[in-house]
Amino acid sequence: MEQFSKPGVGGIIERIINDVPYILIQERYKNDAPLENGMIEIPAGKIREYENVYDCLRREIKEETGLDVVEIKGEAESTVYEANGYQVLNYEPFSCSQNIKGYYPIMVHVFICKAEGTLLKKTNETQNLKWVSLAELSEQLKRNDHQFYPMHVLTLQKYLKLRNYQ
Repeated sequence: MEQFSKPGVGGIIERIINDVPYILIQERYKNDAPLENGMIEIPAGKIREYENVYDCLRREIKEETGLDVVEIKGEAESTVYEANGYQVLNYEPFSCSQNIKGYYPIMVHVFICKAEGTLLKKTNETQNLKWVSLAELSEQLKRNDHQFYPMHVLTLQKYLKLRNYQ
C-alpha cells in the first residue's frame, strides 16, 4: 500500500529576556514513540485536513506549551488565491525539513514566531519546557546534536546562523 509523507508545522518561539535572545525548547514525550522520548525539540505537529498552516501552528503551540502565538514572521506577506472551488494559501516558512528515512514519514515547515502566556510544565506530548539562550543552544548543539530530535537539528543550526550564533 502506498504511503504518503505527513505535513506538519513547527515554531521557533523567540523571546528577549534582559536583552538576551532566547527560544523555547522542550523534550519529546510521546507514548507512540518511546525511543524518541527525552529528545530536545521545538513545538511542532501535524496539519489537519484543510487547516491553514498558521492556524495549525497556533493550535500546536497552544497544545504543547500553553502559549498564545501573537506573531508569525511572514504571515502578513502570505496570499490566498481562490478559483474553481479551491482556496490556496501561498506562504514562505523559515525552513522546511523532511524525513527521507527513519521511523516516521513527515515533512515540517518551521516558522519563527513570538508567543505570550504562561508556560506549561508538561503536556501529554512534551515535558521540561524551557527558555534557552541562543548561546546555550549553540553550545548544546555543538556538544551533542544527537540529543535533539533529528527533524529539528538542521533548522536550529540554520536559525543560529541567521542570528550569528554559529
